[in-house]
Amino acid sequence: MREFVWADELTDDRVEDVRALLLAARETDGRPDVEPGGALPGEFSGPRHLLCLVGDGASRVLAGYAHLDARGDAFGRQVAELIVHPAHRRHGHGAAMLDELVGAVTGSLRIWAHGDHPAAARLATRFGLSRARELLVMGASSAEQEWPEPVLPDGVRLRTFVPGQDEQAVIDVNARAFDWHPEQSAFDVAALREAQRESWFDADGFFLAENADGRVVGFHWTKVHPPNPRRFGGQPVGEVYVVGVDPDAQGGGLGKALTLAGLRHLRDRGLDQVILYVEGDNEPAVAVYRKLGFTTVDTDVQYATGS
Repeated sequence: MREFVWADELTDDRVEDVRALLLAARETDGRPDVEPGGALPGEFSGPRHLLCLVGDGASRVLAGYAHLDARGDAFGRQVAELIVHPAHRRHGHGAAMLDELVGAVTGSLRIWAHGDHPAAARLATRFGLSRARELLVMGASSAEQEWPEPVLPDGVRLRTFVPGQDEQAVIDVNARAFDWHPEQSAFDVAALREAQRESWFDADGFFLAENADGRVVGFHWTKVHPPNPRRFGGQPVGEVYVVGVDPDAQGGGLGKALTLAGLRHLRDRGLDQVILYVEGDNEPAVAVYRKLGFTTVDTDVQYATGS
C-alpha cells in the first residue's frame, strides 16, 4: 500500500526518517551532502515536503521523499528534489511521486536529477518534461596542477573575510555579478550570516579583492566537504564554492586571480581533490576552468514542466 502525505513542516520524528533516507541514498549515490546530526541540508528546508509511505500499520516506512521549494527560485519557478530510498527503488514509487508533484504545482516546476541518470531521463520523457538546465560538476587533482601565484590587477589587493564587517560588501558584489542566476542572485546578508554558522565555514578560505578605494570588487569563497564514501575515494574535497567579480572590475584578470588564490589555499590545506559547479552553457567559465586543469566528472540536470 502506498500513501502520500504532504507537510509544510516536519515533526522531529519525520526529520529523522528523512535523514535516514537521505543517508541511505548518500551511501548508494554519493548524494546528497547530509550529516548524521544537525539540520537537514538547505535544499530541503522550508515548505513543502512530500512523504511516500508504504506498508500497513506498524510496518509502514518512508520509501520516498520530495522537497518542493514553493517559494521558487529567483525567477519564480518552483524547484523540487525527489529521492527514493535505495531499498524501495524499481517499484514505481519515483514515477508515482513525480506524478503527485506535477499535479500539485500550478505553473512552472523544475526537478533536479543529480548525476543525470538514464532512469531520470526516461521519467522525464514519460512526463513530457524538457531538459532545461545542466550544472556541470568539474574536478581537478591539486597534486597534478601547477597553479601559479595569482597576478592581481593594478591597485587591487587580497584579504580574507571578516565576519560582522564584510557581509554587505560581499552581497553587493554578489547581486551585481549574479543577477542572471536562479539561486545565487537571491543570496542575501541573512543567508550569508546563516552560512557562517555552518560547521564547514572558514573565514580564512574566503578571499576578498579590494580596489584602491577600499571597495570590495570580487570574492572567492571556498568550502571543504567531509569524506564521502561514494565519491572521490572517500577523501575530504575542496570546492571552488563561489567566485564573484563586480561587472565594473571584470576583464582585467581578477576572476582568474581570485580563483588561483582559493585553489592554492585548498592545496595548502592538503586537499588532493578540488571540485566546482558551473552552468553547462557558461562557455567562457568552463573554458577558464579547463585551462586550470578541471574536467567534467558529473552532470546535474533540471527537468522542467510549464514555461
